[in-house]
Amino acid sequence: MAVIHNTSLKPTKLELLTAWLPGRPWYRGEGGPVLAKAGGFRLDDPAGEVGIEVIVVTDTAGPRATTYLVPLTYRGAPLDGARDALVGTMEHGVLGRRWAYDAGHDPVFAAQLLALVEGRVQAQDQNASDRPDPEVTRAHTGHGDPAADAIVPTAPGPVGTAADDRDGTRLPAPQGAGLRLHRVLEPSPVTAADRSTTLPPGATGYVAGAWQAPDGSRVRGLFAVLSADGTA
Repeated sequence: MAVIHNTSLKPTKLELLTAWLPGRPWYRGEGGPVLAKAGGFRLDDPAGEVGIEVIVVTDTAGPRATTYLVPLTYRGAPLDGARDALVGTMEHGVLGRRWAYDAGHDPVFAAQLLALVEGRVQAQDQNASDRPDPEVTRAHTGHGDPAADAIVPTAPGPVGTAADDRDGTRLPAPQGAGLRLHRVLEPSPVTAADRSTTLPPGATGYVAGAWQAPDGSRVRGLFAVLSADGTA
């Protein structure tokens, strides 16, 4: 399990994201954002080398607040071939210099997100070590055949194979499927107590979670969807 260090970061994650977000194709603002942390969770790297954090932030700069899903990976050295995915560098009070990447373009995150959809790993609390996050839910429809449904590890795609567009980020998955990150989050028409989520047409799996709305209420929505072509 990843160890959460109670220490300083310079610059902070929100400071990095404030400078980085306006250049994204899915950014909805017209100027610089004013960001507040709204939620998120972590995933563990089986090799113990890469930090993986899924961050939810809300931009309150415009007339209508917009909430974004921003997964980041933290590395102790630059990731080869991922210069365009670099969000920035930070000085960590315990670990030293860390390179923060847009996790949608990091193959370690892609592999662990798929593992989460398939039920091979658990989402972890964003702020505490060795504590699962019960608000993150997932589902995978399978094929109805126990032999076909046997979950086996799948290799991630290489660096640079993810694609950003106006609506989010498509990550390649095995057998021609795709995982789509919903970068601009919208609350589902269910309460936080109702964990059921309806799959979009053509989808075979999903990850959903909760975050704090600007009015202080707790809302839920889809974070990522697995489908045959990654367009759901």
